[in-house]
Amino acid sequence: MTATARYRHLFTPLRVGPVVVPNRIVFSAHLTNYAQDGLPSEQHAAYYAARAAGGAGLIVTEEHSTHPTDWPYEKLIHGFHPEVIPGYRRITEAVHRHGTPIFAQINHNGGQASSMYSRLPVWAASPVGDPLFREVPKEVDRREIAEIVAGYALVAEHCKAGGFDGIELQCSHSSIVRGFLSPAVNVRSDEYGGSLGNRARLLLQITAAVREAIGRDLALGVRLCGDELIEGGTTIDDAVEVARMVEGQGLTDYVNTSIGVATASLFMIEASMQVPPGYALFIPSALRKAIDLPVVGVGRFKDPVQADRALAEGHCDLVGVVRGQIADADFAAKARAGQVDDIRLCLSCNQECVGRMGLNRWLGCIENPRTGREAHDDRVEAAVGAAGASVRLGVKPKKVVVVGAGPAGLQAASSATRQGHSVVVLEREDRPGGQVIGAASVPSRAEFGDLVRNQVRDCRQLGVEIRCGVVADRDVVLALEPDVVVVATGAEPQRPYWAPEGATTIVDVRDVVEGRAWPTGRVVVVDELGFHQATSVAELLADRGCEVTVTTPGMVVGQDLGITLDLEHWQVKAAAKGIGQRTDLVPMSWDGAQLGLLHHPTGQMVDIACDWVVLAVPPRPMEELYHELAAVPGARLRVHRAGDCVAPRRAHAAVIEGERAGELV
Repeated sequence: MTATARYRHLFTPLRVGPVVVPNRIVFSAHLTNYAQDGLPSEQHAAYYAARAAGGAGLIVTEEHSTHPTDWPYEKLIHGFHPEVIPGYRRITEAVHRHGTPIFAQINHNGGQASSMYSRLPVWAASPVGDPLFREVPKEVDRREIAEIVAGYALVAEHCKAGGFDGIELQCSHSSIVRGFLSPAVNVRSDEYGGSLGNRARLLLQITAAVREAIGRDLALGVRLCGDELIEGGTTIDDAVEVARMVEGQGLTDYVNTSIGVATASLFMIEASMQVPPGYALFIPSALRKAIDLPVVGVGRFKDPVQADRALAEGHCDLVGVVRGQIADADFAAKARAGQVDDIRLCLSCNQECVGRMGLNRWLGCIENPRTGREAHDDRVEAAVGAAGASVRLGVKPKKVVVVGAGPAGLQAASSATRQGHSVVVLEREDRPGGQVIGAASVPSRAEFGDLVRNQVRDCRQLGVEIRCGVVADRDVVLALEPDVVVVATGAEPQRPYWAPEGATTIVDVRDVVEGRAWPTGRVVVVDELGFHQATSVAELLADRGCEVTVTTPGMVVGQDLGITLDLEHWQVKAAAKGIGQRTDLVPMSWDGAQLGLLHHPTGQMVDIACDWVVLAVPPRPMEELYHELAAVPGARLRVHRAGDCVAPRRAHAAVIEGERAGELV
């Protein structure tokens, strides 16, 4: 079946103002932290160009700040400086080489910001503090409003000079315009407050100023929030009326959509796998019924089937696919070619995209080591080409044995095979996947299993041989006469000092999720990892009828779930399932009926009566095989290791180290 027959709408062109979009897949605006000293970087150009080469129909860049008072995070593009124009040209020229249009999103974050970087007061519609930044902004006066409008026009001029095909105004989840539109934070009594018409005044003034600045040769879009999901905030009815106002003005070519507020309900903007795909479709659907302008729909579209269905059912005219194209830059091209099974599906785990943003790091992807390194990889490929295409081809193929078919081992196998080597993977279990198999078996985490599914598919397409059910000791490995061995044997549970030997009712989370233990009655889950391990097994046990309490030495159970936007979902489900949570507690002893814990802020001992204890505690690296092979006499055998057998961490580290190990072969 051809892609045209399979996807009746996804690969049809659409006119958006003066721009013809070749297909309906939009790489929508999202933060990257790739800016350098307020300027767009070489990495920006390579990142967007990779998605253009991969078939995206339209690219919208991350936001460009329109005013010096707007500096909410360190690595922001300061679009108001004319020095940005050369960087803009590098981006647009790189994207245009692939025939893809690219728009620039421009924005002022308003009160959803901090004065930490700018050392200037934060500007907003009203002096209402943001729940995340906790800084009371300055209410802007008429002179400052005029300055804001002029700032948008100036940045639009810079974008036009930089070769962009259109401008998108971010008026949705983090924007001073959203703040003016929202009755929750706009409590003004002048002509910019009160009625919806007044609250929309700033937006309409900005669209008029930007249109005058860019003329009619560039497209102009507005991204609106359809529901802020906060008390007293913008609702879908408000959004519909604002969309009608924008269309009635006659200056805008399309409307993009969003849901939530970036600093109050962010967990619904960049939803994790806890939230069903297409969850926000009611917003573009409502707007599309009310206006004739093209409408963009967003909301965790994982695959082209979901995207085409949204178009076919009339919810939207274009579909925003962000994380899907972060995970696989060739998402659109593979869909067009009918190679859907070859798409590296996004996990919606939020660990290396959203999560890295929250840690002020550059955007990456848990399963795609190339994401975030496109400029570096392009330089390497260019150097190889300049030195002669035979550099890689001239490397003598080696026989490589990879021990362990978890994320590190599978990535090492595919990486080494891409270098031209012959690879055999040895796995002791009856199927590949390592710890991912158990992690994907718990409530609301099934999509995490796509990590291994994607890796296994890559290996099989590349011709990697995966042998399961093989216990690979030193002799087994050496009998294969490898040139290189990559040890990716992972880690194993480790009992803490306070757990008595032989205590059968103290078990590891892996024992539970992999079916070796079946706790009943009162269960205490000890969370020393701060991630999904403890919260997932707590849900699993509560669903089985156990009375569950989670304890942690930290201030919050599962505290690292905050950066992946899963913490809110955990709290809701824990309350619904009756899961108790107790913090600041360090386990000290177990007598078979009570777990003794130290409340470290006060030094007091606390006893919790329970029948079972389930441990989410640091494991031990299984590094013995590596050291045995590294000690083999002679210089012929090279041994590398990757993943948890180096140091137990999370899946992204395993994937990155597996990729590096394969490259080192």
